[in-house]
Amino acid sequence: MAKRKHSVEWMIDRVNEYLSGMGSYDSIAHANDIAQATLIRWVAAYRNYGADAFTKGAGNKRYSKDFKTSCVDTVIKGELSVNVCVAKFGISSESVLRRWISEYNANRELKDYDPKREVYMAEARRKTTIEERKEIVKYCIEHNRDYKGTASLYDVSYTQVYSWVRKYDADGEDALVDRRGHHKTDDEVDELERLRRENLRLKRQLQERDMTVELLKKVRELEGM
Repeated sequence: MAKRKHSVEWMIDRVNEYLSGMGSYDSIAHANDIAQATLIRWVAAYRNYGADAFTKGAGNKRYSKDFKTSCVDTVIKGELSVNVCVAKFGISSESVLRRWISEYNANRELKDYDPKREVYMAEARRKTTIEERKEIVKYCIEHNRDYKGTASLYDVSYTQVYSWVRKYDADGEDALVDRRGHHKTDDEVDELERLRRENLRLKRQLQERDMTVELLKKVRELEGM
C-alpha cells in the first residue's frame, strides 16, 4: 500500500506548532508547503480526536442524517462559512459539505452515511467533473489508497475510484479527463460503428465485473487474516 504524503508524526508536529503558538495557520502552512485549510482541518481533528484522527481512515467516519442537516443549516443561515464548518466539525473536505448543501437545496433527502461493503459492487455512476476526480484520487492516495472509504465518502463506486487511481498512476491528471463527450453519439454513426461501440461497452463491463470479483476475493482474504 502507498504511504501517506506526510507521516502521522509530521502532521502532529505541524499541529503542535500551531497549538503552542509558534506560528499562525498561514505562516505554518506556507513554511511547510501545505494548504492553510488543510492545517485548519488537522488542528480541528486533533482537538476532537487526538492522534487517532490521523491513524484511522477518515473515509470510515460516520455521518448521521441529523449531523449533515445541522452542518448544512449552519452554513445556509450564515452562522459559519463552509471552510470554518468543515474545520470545526471535522468533516473530511469542503467538497463533501458542499455536496450535502447541493442535495439539500435540490430537496434530496440527506441520509445517514455508514461505509459498507456494498460500495465494492455499486453499479450506479453519478457524473463527476474533472476537478472532482482529481480531488477523489488525491484523497484516496493520501489516505493509504482506501478505495472503499473514498468511494463511500464521495458517493461513487469502488471500481470508479480504483480505475481513476490506476489511470493517474500511469499517466497523471490528463488521464482523468472524460473524453467521451468529444465523440459522435451512437445516433450519428453508422450501424457498424454502433455495433463496434456496443461490443466495446460489453467487454468493458465484463472486465469491470471480473476486476470487482478479484478485488472482493482479496478483501475477503485480508479480512480473514
